[in-house]
Amino acid sequence: MLKAEDMKRILIAGAGTMGRQIALHFAVQGCEVVMYDVEAAAVEGALLLIQKMAGSLVHHQQITQQEAVAAMGRITATTIAEEAAVNIDLISESVPEDPALKGQVFSIFHRLCPKHTIFTTNTSTLLPSLFAKATGRPDKFLALHFHDLRVTRIVDIMPHPGTDEATVHLVEGFAERMGLIPIMLKKESSGYVFNAMFGTLLQAAQTLAAKEVASIEDIDRAWMGVTAMPIGPFGMMDSVGLETVWKITDYWAKRNRDPQSAMNADFLKRYVDRGELGQKSGKGFYTYPRPRFTQPGFIKGSLTTS
Repeated sequence: MLKAEDMKRILIAGAGTMGRQIALHFAVQGCEVVMYDVEAAAVEGALLLIQKMAGSLVHHQQITQQEAVAAMGRITATTIAEEAAVNIDLISESVPEDPALKGQVFSIFHRLCPKHTIFTTNTSTLLPSLFAKATGRPDKFLALHFHDLRVTRIVDIMPHPGTDEATVHLVEGFAERMGLIPIMLKKESSGYVFNAMFGTLLQAAQTLAAKEVASIEDIDRAWMGVTAMPIGPFGMMDSVGLETVWKITDYWAKRNRDPQSAMNADFLKRYVDRGELGQKSGKGFYTYPRPRFTQPGFIKGSLTTS
């Protein structure tokens, strides 16, 4: 039986924002990491972006320059699944929020990975049981969900009904060895713990804006002014990425046949269609790198509304 200390070679399926963060974290912790994506552009850019992230960690004195160089030396990237699967101990999947796509990716790697490989999904809102069978090894599959690794080490561990208890304990031990703080879920629940609360906030903010109850800036000002937080729900959505927020909202609107969620999805899609994807594109609900909510006078409303 594989032990937590034996898990040393990690496959990151999906070279997007979260995949890159997870890859760097595992590499800093001493793991050999392979990044896989079907898009050559994503793979080509991944190492450069991870290098930039490592430089930021050095700048903020979270790791040394020597540790950054060593971590980068442990990361490779490929578009060839057969290369990515060699001697892998654990897969962390961060492909788009589509259960059919996730199942397809895991099905490919079930055929290619060793029998001992543990499969984990970083899905934000989907239940693992939706595509557990497609993995080919449902007993070795569960959710290992990361938040923004720049600000927190909290991870959610959520098994589905068919997950072997030994797999749960193994992943918990591995997470702790990686310097993470596991939150253990007793059953499947969409959104885990924090995201379930966070999603309710974002949905409420979207509804207020979609119904034109108040402006985006005033909704954020209300939240920030009462909670004394430095960012409001629309600033948070910009940070997450509006394409991701829209996909999640649209998925659940269709799944639950909820008219209000459908209205919210349409509201978000207007920004996505314009390429205003949030912080990563330089513009979303706010313009970056100096969004209005960070400027003096924002909460008091002394800035001119854009």
